[in-house]
Amino acid sequence: MATVFLAYDHELERQVAVKVLGGAENEEFVRRFRREAMTAAGLGHTNIVSVFDAGEEDGSLFIVMEHVEGENLDALLVRAGRLELERALGYVEQACAGLGHAHERGVVHRDVKPANLLVRTDGILKVTDFGIAQAGGGTTLTQAGTLLGTASYIAPEQARGEPIGPQTDLFSLGVVLYQLLSGALPWRVAGLADIQAVGETPPRPLRDVAPGIPVHVEAAVGRCLDPEPRNRPASAKALAQELRGGPPTTATVVREASPSAPTALLDHAPRRPVRVRVRGGRPALLAAVLLVAALVAVLAATGKDGDGSGTRIERVPPAEAATQQSRNLADWLREHTETPKR
Repeated sequence: MATVFLAYDHELERQVAVKVLGGAENEEFVRRFRREAMTAAGLGHTNIVSVFDAGEEDGSLFIVMEHVEGENLDALLVRAGRLELERALGYVEQACAGLGHAHERGVVHRDVKPANLLVRTDGILKVTDFGIAQAGGGTTLTQAGTLLGTASYIAPEQARGEPIGPQTDLFSLGVVLYQLLSGALPWRVAGLADIQAVGETPPRPLRDVAPGIPVHVEAAVGRCLDPEPRNRPASAKALAQELRGGPPTTATVVREASPSAPTALLDHAPRRPVRVRVRGGRPALLAAVLLVAALVAVLAATGKDGDGSGTRIERVPPAEAATQQSRNLADWLREHTETPKR
């Protein structure tokens, strides 16, 4: 898609990477290139390669970005074969942080693979190449019969041309972690037909190709590789927590609600007793609640005699109303307040 050059920024006196697009006559490539610039420029995170500038010069499009001195995980795997557990988890957790930042802003990377995960010499991992990312609300840039991304890391729903989301990136990241730990891919993928059959063929058990992997790590990887997006971790952050032994969480589908939805939800919500937990050492909070209740009682007591509907409202002396209201609220709090265990 492009050629990347190492360059020097004379204004800010720093090395930068300049990506120059070849074949600018191809409108699809130009659109992708501009999409990458706009998408990446809107993301600011330690674990995402920064974009400094973009433009056109002599008919060539270019993006100026942060130069990452180090190597990508693809080169690291070629050199090391596989990584020890803690090192692999550390890299994937950093990838989760960067991808999570993008996901929260409606950006799905769509091409997570070792070649797009750069590791600096100080160990900081950077996610790069949002060239085929799909921003929220945008349209897919794939043409009929064309599949973007690297086959071995593509989620089944992406291969089928179905809607994608954060869980699509988590599938790809699960493949990356599997490969980092075992030195091999979970499936042998040679083309589109193989990707579409991924859901029908379970991956080789991680414990068989990487002995000694903790059970919770294997379970987290397995959930990432589930063919159904809803069965994968709920988010990149949730995946990072699961890899450290946290409880598994599944993704939920959020649908846009109609204006009457809140009422409908309340009408069908289970009725459960409401408990207010008042922690020790915070008497001011209870006093404030009682004071507000007293003020409400005073305002109610000093209102008009009628409400316009023919119903007579009996006036109650303010002091008596406030005292009774405070007593009622205090009784309610004593009945419903749980004493925290120490």
